[in-house]
Amino acid sequence: MSLSAGRLRHRIDIQQRADVQDPVTGEMVPGWATVWAAVPCAIEPLSAREFIAAKATQSQVVARITLRFRDGLDASMRILHKGKIYNIAGLLPDKDSGLEYFTIPVSQGVNQG
Repeated sequence: MSLSAGRLRHRIDIQQRADVQDPVTGEMVPGWATVWAAVPCAIEPLSAREFIAAKATQSQVVARITLRFRDGLDASMRILHKGKIYNIAGLLPDKDSGLEYFTIPVSQGVNQG
């Protein structure tokens, strides 16, 4: 299955844990830094049936995000979309080559570390 560009109508930022400089004190503190900005993707909320099925194993998964393959993307990162924070529950590569796209089940909530 190829991933058509028309499906990728949302834009997300992908962040990873990093030390960032506090603007007031200048001290380096743990925080989040954007690795990739404005990444095209498809965001699909889970349907009621999928949510009930997912609840058996992962009660927090609320949506799935599909994006083109990115080397270095991992489950310790987080995703920002329109002011919402999504925590990555795992990375599912495409079944053919594993190098075309990822489907990412996500939970929603504040991820402070």
